[in-house]
Amino acid sequence: MNGFEEWVRDFEEQARRRQETGDPDFARGAVMAPAVVASVQRFQVGEAGDGANLIAKAAGDPGYARAVRMFVAEEQNHARMLALLLRSAGAKTLDGHWTDAVFVRLRRALGLRLELMVLLIAEVVALGYYRALRDGVNDPLTSEVAGRILADERRHVPFHCRRLRGEVPRAAHAIWWFLLLGALATVCWDHGPALRHLGVTRRGFAVEVIKEFKTALKATHDLRNSLLPSHTIGS
Repeated sequence: MNGFEEWVRDFEEQARRRQETGDPDFARGAVMAPAVVASVQRFQVGEAGDGANLIAKAAGDPGYARAVRMFVAEEQNHARMLALLLRSAGAKTLDGHWTDAVFVRLRRALGLRLELMVLLIAEVVALGYYRALRDGVNDPLTSEVAGRILADERRHVPFHCRRLRGEVPRAAHAIWWFLLLGALATVCWDHGPALRHLGVTRRGFAVEVIKEFKTALKATHDLRNSLLPSHTIGS
């Protein structure tokens, strides 16, 4: 497997931009409803993994492994920003949550392909969640943090699609859909009060995530799918 040099440059460029831009002004404080605070706390746990298992599985391909390490660094930066956001709102982070524990055990169960399949599900769910948080919360700081994370997640989905391209037979899509629907049902149930506060129904959230997932599935097979950045086409 090769062709990830452009992704390495993409991650490096994003790292430079983050350094130049700096953090949001966390000192101004944040105001979030209790249901939204509880929801953000759970997502913060999910972003906080060290990625060691994924990095180890990617070690056989130096170029891809380098890109994976930078992807993990971006996820850890999400966890850091969410922790600072919670602190700005006068809330603490959680030591763990059962939904994250189940997710981690599932994606670590087998090899790299299954881990990425499960991880892609988490990423498309994150697209819907951070969009809802950015657009539905009545707090400038929270909206800014959610927007920054959403911009990264929009790059992460095609990154994983690129690695999975041609790796998942269509016969396995039924299992992939089963995993997605299980994860989606869990998120809709667990984060329903927050979604409602953000002006999003459970059904609306599910429809959006399913649409994102269909697009991602297509991108794992279609080299010309518009989801993939131009620098990955044919690489």
